[in-house]
Amino acid sequence: MTMKILRYIMPGFASALLCMACGGNNQATATTIQNDKTIMTEQTPDTASVRVAVKTTLGNFTVLLYGDTPKHRDNFVRLVKEGYYDNTLFHRVIKDFMIQAGDPDSRTAKPGQALGAGGPDYKIDAEIVYPEHFHKRGALAAARQGDQVNPLKKSSGSQFYIVTGRKSSEAEMEQLGAHLKNKQLQSIFNRLAMEHRDSIIAMQQKGDRQGLEALQQRLIKETEAEAAASASAPTVTPEMRQAYTTVGGAPHLDGDYTVFGEVIDGMETVDRIEKAQTDGRDRPSDDIRILSMQIVK
Repeated sequence: MTMKILRYIMPGFASALLCMACGGNNQATATTIQNDKTIMTEQTPDTASVRVAVKTTLGNFTVLLYGDTPKHRDNFVRLVKEGYYDNTLFHRVIKDFMIQAGDPDSRTAKPGQALGAGGPDYKIDAEIVYPEHFHKRGALAAARQGDQVNPLKKSSGSQFYIVTGRKSSEAEMEQLGAHLKNKQLQSIFNRLAMEHRDSIIAMQQKGDRQGLEALQQRLIKETEAEAAASASAPTVTPEMRQAYTTVGGAPHLDGDYTVFGEVIDGMETVDRIEKAQTDGRDRPSDDIRILSMQIVK
């Protein structure tokens, strides 16, 4: 497969590599300090799911937060208990795509005010459990900044979206398969480039375009060889094909955003919100508010 998607990445990649290098590993391990020695202790992963009831000015719905995305689950639960989302707006609504909320600035926003940049002063590490969780209709996922400034795909601390989407044809499913393969190639290439981070930065600082091009071509060949030998090539699963061709969704987002839950009741409310008239920024012309959220058993 020709990797046209990769051929123009290297020249501007050093800054992204630096961001990735600073990301570090944020996974914590439980430890106990005893007699000046660190004793490693095991913890049983918390994989419990949580249900949250959402009341809005256009009706109610309930979401299930997945247990296998615990950082997003726990963050959402904490914000719900704090009343963080109360009286905030669905500030971005796009027909046949999704509805978005979670910007605290929207609580007191004036008509026509641009929204979407608000949130707490932290981001959440990506928890992309794919293909188990994908962007089917009703999926709950975390909004985030783009890859150029956020190569680790970290999520917004509060903003989320719910997919409405549209049905896909069989031909589009075939295109999705090709798209997933390209994403696999891109992922391999990024990893290999990261391994040559110091060399890339040094060549950029020297203005060594010839060296960068030679390295890029070498990494492309290595990427293609690794992908060809991989036993875990990405594919469109039967569950994905069934969902996308029957109820719909937004498959082009798969693998790039953390899906951490889904609507389990009241999808008709989401549909009402999605049909709202909007302005040029996709903000509903008439405010649609989250009145409250509550953890339910």
